[in-house]
Amino acid sequence: MVDASTRHKLFGTPETNFLNCSKGWKSWAFTLDHKRIGIMYLIGVTIALFLAGVFALVLRSHLFTFDSKMLTDAMYNQMFTLHGAVMVFSFIIPSIPAALGNIVLPMMLGAKDVAFPRMNLASFYLWIIGTGCLLAAILFGNGLDTGWTFYTPYSIDTDTGVIYATFGAFILGFSSIFTGLNFLVTVNTMRAKGQGWFKLPLFVWSLYATAIIQVLATPVLGITLLMLIAEKTLHIGIFDPKYGGDPVLFQHFFWFYSHPAVYIMILPAMGVISELISVYSQKRIFGYSFIAFSSVAIALLGFLVWGHHMFTSGQSQVVTLIFSAITFTVAIPSAVKVFNWLATLYKGSILLNTPMCYALSFIFLFGIGGLTGLFLGALSTDIHLHDTYFVVAHFHFVMVGGTLTALLGGVFHWWPKIWGRMYNDFLGRVGCFLVFSGFNLTFFPQFVMGSRGMPRRYASYDPEFQAFHQLSTLGAFVLGIGILLSFVVLVYAAIRGPRCSSNPFRAASLEWQSSSPPDFHNFIQTPVLTDPYDFESQVYDEELDTYIPREFADPNKVPARTEPVHH
Repeated sequence: MVDASTRHKLFGTPETNFLNCSKGWKSWAFTLDHKRIGIMYLIGVTIALFLAGVFALVLRSHLFTFDSKMLTDAMYNQMFTLHGAVMVFSFIIPSIPAALGNIVLPMMLGAKDVAFPRMNLASFYLWIIGTGCLLAAILFGNGLDTGWTFYTPYSIDTDTGVIYATFGAFILGFSSIFTGLNFLVTVNTMRAKGQGWFKLPLFVWSLYATAIIQVLATPVLGITLLMLIAEKTLHIGIFDPKYGGDPVLFQHFFWFYSHPAVYIMILPAMGVISELISVYSQKRIFGYSFIAFSSVAIALLGFLVWGHHMFTSGQSQVVTLIFSAITFTVAIPSAVKVFNWLATLYKGSILLNTPMCYALSFIFLFGIGGLTGLFLGALSTDIHLHDTYFVVAHFHFVMVGGTLTALLGGVFHWWPKIWGRMYNDFLGRVGCFLVFSGFNLTFFPQFVMGSRGMPRRYASYDPEFQAFHQLSTLGAFVLGIGILLSFVVLVYAAIRGPRCSSNPFRAASLEWQSSSPPDFHNFIQTPVLTDPYDFESQVYDEELDTYIPREFADPNKVPARTEPVHH
């Protein structure tokens, strides 16, 4: 559709890709290339996921029978604490922004890197140091048994490794802030010429909103954890009632960060889903501006609802009522996204490959998580459900069922772009089925247990709940097998998978105009600005394997778009 000279002018010629430009461990350890840093993040968070997953499987194995002696009560407390802390601070929060975001954000903007490459590398090493300190509580701190929230006054009185863990979380906070600052400046200053705010991919919008939360909310957690360390070592009376402190004050500080942190976890996942739904429907995303602004609305409203974690803490009835009302309000922008995704699917040319299966799984799981949150936002039902397995199931449906499925969908979507090789789609879909079915089998019974009064975090329980726990344990192992299968499929594809074109899924955003794997500088020449969701009025060039604006194509050779692409 374009002659050779125009093709060279627009896209240049392939050169050495970022994987082969320099080899050896030093070229990776000291790299400033955002793609390599993103891959190192991806490897790191995968290790954290498997570690936290092993902790979870040990917990579920212990709970298989109501009178299990597999773990002592003290070991059980340490196991669920480490599972939660590693999963939240080392996996879920950095998984999509720092890993996938680092790899594709600059390419989506037509840029060659992030604004501050050295800060980007520093954020990765801070992540390593912070995770190391978190795990040091096992080796040097007599374990950790406070729960991942480090609630006072127990975290002050216990002789376990609270200082190691809180200092690790403090360092991880700096890593998150560095990433957020980098993304804010990159999006504001390094967009391609002519790429206005409403020509940005929705994944970029979600990362931008997430970065706002990272920069504004994370310092609150850092200061809170430093005060906890000072309280524990110096007994200065901030949170400890023995010295005139207030333990509920810690909860206010902690949740002022940690509820916005929920959206650090889920907003990037929503951005990934917006990309997958549009590409694999080959249809313009429905309600682009509503989805974009809903990301910002979620980021802002997320700062106003921390008190709904504290309905049973003794705060005033007026404040509790206000927090309940705002909690219902924050559901609106999330619902906007879901309904717009469903509208995009309507009459789309849907391709049910692995990324799309994960996207549909996300919509179902996140929908269940959101709807069950209404019961916890309502004052009357929350009193009964607070601190039960209902809360555990709700949290996992939103955080794990949302973030994990979106991460896997995004990885499968951009994997051919990163490595230039295609995976086995059948095995990828089998892995998705195992993840989806195993996840539901794990956590649906917990809704029933919680509604019947089964408290969370108990090492033993009444015999009437044993059948539910056994179903949940079986589901956890199915979920683990599904994640492991997906990992094997991806690793095999990166090493031995068949070569693929630069745009095997016919996506229209800018990152697909680069070669696969991308060039060291992402693009040989400035990419041609396209509408990331316009699959109809733009022209798909078979030779270039990407969408291009119609004015660059030969009008005599442009085929009529009479059928959807995937038919």
